[in-house]
Amino acid sequence: MSEIGRSASAAARVLALAGRPEKDRALKAMAASIRRHAPDILAANEIDVAEARKAGSTGALIDRLILNDKRIEGMAEGIETVAALEDPVGRVLAGWTRPNGLEFERVSWPIGVIGVVYESRPNVTADAAALTLKSGNAVILRGGSDSFRSSSAIHAAIVEALRETGLPEASVQMVPTRDRAAVGEMLSGLDGNLDVMVPRGGKSLVARVQSEAKVPVFSHLDGNCHIYVHAPCDLDMAKTIVLNAKLRRTGVCGAVETLLVDRALAGTHLAPLVTMLLDAGCAVRGDQATRAVDPRVTTVTEEDWATEFLDSIIAVGVVDGLNAAIEHIETHGSHHTDAILTGDTDAAERFLREVDSAIVLHNASTQFADGGEFGFGAEIGIATGRMHARGPVGLEQLTSFKYRVRGSGQTRP
Repeated sequence: MSEIGRSASAAARVLALAGRPEKDRALKAMAASIRRHAPDILAANEIDVAEARKAGSTGALIDRLILNDKRIEGMAEGIETVAALEDPVGRVLAGWTRPNGLEFERVSWPIGVIGVVYESRPNVTADAAALTLKSGNAVILRGGSDSFRSSSAIHAAIVEALRETGLPEASVQMVPTRDRAAVGEMLSGLDGNLDVMVPRGGKSLVARVQSEAKVPVFSHLDGNCHIYVHAPCDLDMAKTIVLNAKLRRTGVCGAVETLLVDRALAGTHLAPLVTMLLDAGCAVRGDQATRAVDPRVTTVTEEDWATEFLDSIIAVGVVDGLNAAIEHIETHGSHHTDAILTGDTDAAERFLREVDSAIVLHNASTQFADGGEFGFGAEIGIATGRMHARGPVGLEQLTSFKYRVRGSGQTRP
């Protein structure tokens, strides 16, 4: 692990000075290599999935783990999208001249070495590699035990591309063990060679990283996302958005977990929305008003309101207006992604202003909580803290800055 840290630090110094043509050439080669090695990646993934099923893993975890031709092509296209984005390194963010003639510039600059610890999703290997390389950072990847073979196969394709294009192979490294002690080594900072940790996974993993890390962390604990239906609201639009937000992919962090319906709309909107979800195979856990709609609705608990189900389960309740909805989200939410569905623009603007989540939406599905949908090409995670990286962590969020000062002999009196 110490050698991995040292070699990553050396690679980061090379990447920080690499021009856009060098980085983009490597990224395009990475996409081509992933396509070329798709059979190897799929074969490795087949073993991972079989083991996960044998171990009794949940449907949500299996969904995140499975790779197919479409998802592999999506990885390759995501890398090419990152290559097409502007280089975030070296941008002059601000400039000014002091009365003494000193000229100041604040310039975007890579962070250095990024550590990424993740579970289940092998596609994170490609996303993280692309984003860190384009932003001039080296990355150390520690994939989940359940996706170890899949992630290793993707990493091998990436290293082949780095070798072909002349960038340091240590630019993208994968921890070659499933031993959890390796995570502890990363959290310690690898003798000062690791600058930021990014965990992507379940609550226990993220909590461990947050409590033990001796370096800064970009992370979120849960994607406990809400949709609030406020009057007036077109019912057909609400049904389409809620169905998409819950069931498009239940295992993603942007899947809605709680539906709140304003009491003013309960008579017209609650039953159609609940029936739609139930008929689509989604279990509904509801308050008293919701249970009165359909006998298939079970009782919601306090724990349910705060749960990221990552499954075909949703908590549903009726609230007394915008204030109550915002209070519910503040009390039970995870500051990830929350949406309001309404034709009342004043209410929508207040919701967007007052709900303190990384992503807030008006009349759109919470499943847009994705770096690709933001135009970032990909993401390394969704950060819900209040550091400079909040929401999808893309290229811009993986840069810091430095100051360049130009003088003509000035000394300080």
